[in-house]
Amino acid sequence: MKALRRLSRHRTALGLGGLSLCAAVLLYLAKCTSEGLRPLPAPPALPQSQPGRGARAAPPAAPEGSALVAVVVMSGPKYGERRSIIRSTWMAEARRAPRGRVWSRFVVGTAGLSAEELRSLELEQSRHRDLLLLPELRDSYENLTAKVLATYAWLDAHLDFQFALKADDDTFVRLDVLVEELRAKEPRRLYWGFFSGRGRVKSGGKWKESAWLLCDYYLPYALGGGYVISADLVRYLRLSRDYLNLWQSEDVSLGVWLAPIDVKRVHDPRFDTEYKSRGCNNKYIVTHKQSIEDMLEKHQTLAKEGKLCKEEVKLRLSYMYDWGVPPSQCCQRKDGIP
Repeated sequence: MKALRRLSRHRTALGLGGLSLCAAVLLYLAKCTSEGLRPLPAPPALPQSQPGRGARAAPPAAPEGSALVAVVVMSGPKYGERRSIIRSTWMAEARRAPRGRVWSRFVVGTAGLSAEELRSLELEQSRHRDLLLLPELRDSYENLTAKVLATYAWLDAHLDFQFALKADDDTFVRLDVLVEELRAKEPRRLYWGFFSGRGRVKSGGKWKESAWLLCDYYLPYALGGGYVISADLVRYLRLSRDYLNLWQSEDVSLGVWLAPIDVKRVHDPRFDTEYKSRGCNNKYIVTHKQSIEDMLEKHQTLAKEGKLCKEEVKLRLSYMYDWGVPPSQCCQRKDGIP
């Protein structure tokens, strides 16, 4: 009874103490809950990829220009006279063509050049604005394949075009005829030139292929004095460039790179692009191995007589590529073919 009377006497104090304890518990639980629901800290940002061998810089948001055909002429730092002759002969057609038809550049690697050579190229560029300079590439025949691939990568990243013509600075091109024919072609999966499929792999000289392991013949390829590929194939090359093997010859390399791809290979004997010219034929669109004098003569004859040759000359027989036989049997030279 005494205990009950004591409890009754202090019930008010006990009630207040109980309320205080409940309030403390509720405050503690609220604090724990709020900490449990607090947002997690943001994860650290992923490192940005840097342009290089493993990661390519994204192309610009907008192209620097547009054209039906991009003409890229492989040249060298010391071949200013050749470039000058081309500007005044067949490349002049690019300036006369309607706007948006032709975009043209001479491609030169500048790595390792002397200060005097660089100044000379800068002066030439300031006068003509038609050089595509590759500062990371040392210009040499050994680097020609890398040079061509770098050129295609640049084109895809900077220009809106439908076709690309690759030529050398000893090549003469009927640019007016080429443009008109390209206007009628579908700009998709086109590989157009003078093809070879029976070329024996070179074991010596500047064309020696030490790393060639595919077979005893080169795979079918368009000869490098001049050929055309469509812009989608240029993009394929840019996207694949880190996985492509670079052989000594750029035209052989391109044939291998495009070998597994579903492309339309068009063999055209009007491309006189072998290691030496087959002569002069008024049907030729592209003629390789031309001296400065040859270019001047062809240009003057076109201007005066509307034809390429003062007199047609056949130095070697030509052929039509037979796609229905093994490549080693593809190319039987016959008379009556340009």
